[in-house]
Amino acid sequence: MPNGGRLPAVTKTSTEFNLGLALPLLALALVAAADLITSEGQHFDRLLVIGPALAAITWSVRGTLVIGLVAMVLRVVLGVAQDDSVTDVVAAELVLAAVTVAALWVSGVRTRYERDLSEVTAVAEVVQRVLLRPLAPRLGTVELHLLYVSAAAKARIGGDFYEAVRVPGGVRVMLGDVQGKGLGAVETASVLLGAYRAAVTEAPDLGALADRLEEGLQRYGAWDPDSDAAERFATVLLIELRDDLDVVRLLSCGHPAPLLQHEGRVRALPFADPSLPVNLAGLYASRHHIEEVPFGPGDRLLLFTDGVSETRDRDGDFYPLEERLGHWADEPADRVLTLLHEDLAVYGASGLDDDVAAMLVVRPPETALPRAADAPAALP
Repeated sequence: MPNGGRLPAVTKTSTEFNLGLALPLLALALVAAADLITSEGQHFDRLLVIGPALAAITWSVRGTLVIGLVAMVLRVVLGVAQDDSVTDVVAAELVLAAVTVAALWVSGVRTRYERDLSEVTAVAEVVQRVLLRPLAPRLGTVELHLLYVSAAAKARIGGDFYEAVRVPGGVRVMLGDVQGKGLGAVETASVLLGAYRAAVTEAPDLGALADRLEEGLQRYGAWDPDSDAAERFATVLLIELRDDLDVVRLLSCGHPAPLLQHEGRVRALPFADPSLPVNLAGLYASRHHIEEVPFGPGDRLLLFTDGVSETRDRDGDFYPLEERLGHWADEPADRVLTLLHEDLAVYGASGLDDDVAAMLVVRPPETALPRAADAPAALP
């Protein structure tokens, strides 16, 4: 199917838009018909004002003017057909003219707001592509699947962030969650993403990479001490997958433990000695403990933020993520996060009221070794 397997979104939008265009004309036609077929003394011509009023909601300024003029012409025709007095016709025309002028103003204001919203949306899309770039479906020997939902109404980015980078000899992945919401959280996420991208290929290990994230946020705070970003912390999960070993290395900076699916069984990977969240690590001497867990062909690893695990139902119970993932063990990997999104929306007492990010890392059952040119050197 074209468009990446997705149905075009134009069909539904065009149908709704055409219906909106037709409503003013339909209203005028119904009012005129009702006025002509009713008995003498019962007139519906006053309802012709519905035409320009509806046009202001969906039509352009010029189109609204046309509808208003059509309504005024119809009023004259109906007046002649019903033998109305000149005074009645003129009075009705003045009312229609006044409503049309008001409708023109409303249409103009709405059109300007729609144009401004379109420009802001376009800018937001560019910002999203810069900060949260589309995730590659496959890097090295692993497949990657992403779920990302911002809690802010109409927003495309939030305080959750992610990145996956092909490095010599393997793949490094980051998933994080900034404290709080709003533009301050987005600012902090952008700083951490910039620091990660600058250091991911050069850092000798995950511990050094975590230190670079801490340094990047501290430098930003020193450069702009009034920034909200300097006051926020972030939980971060870093993972590293080598091309030549069936293991995954993990480092948690206060982040929830990921879930490992192996041979149909799901279990959490608790961290024996997690690091503090980023921007809190300066409270004590920096030290990082890196976990190493078997991760072979057919295994899946689910990384997620607390927007997933802390979703509550009406009784206040947390979302049973481990149980749900176990039920979906036999589902295709590209289907799991779709099921998760749908299930979270139903489970939550108020839907999804927090940023949600989840990444499913999959080692395919038959993993082909990458070409030498694709992996020029091995990770330590």
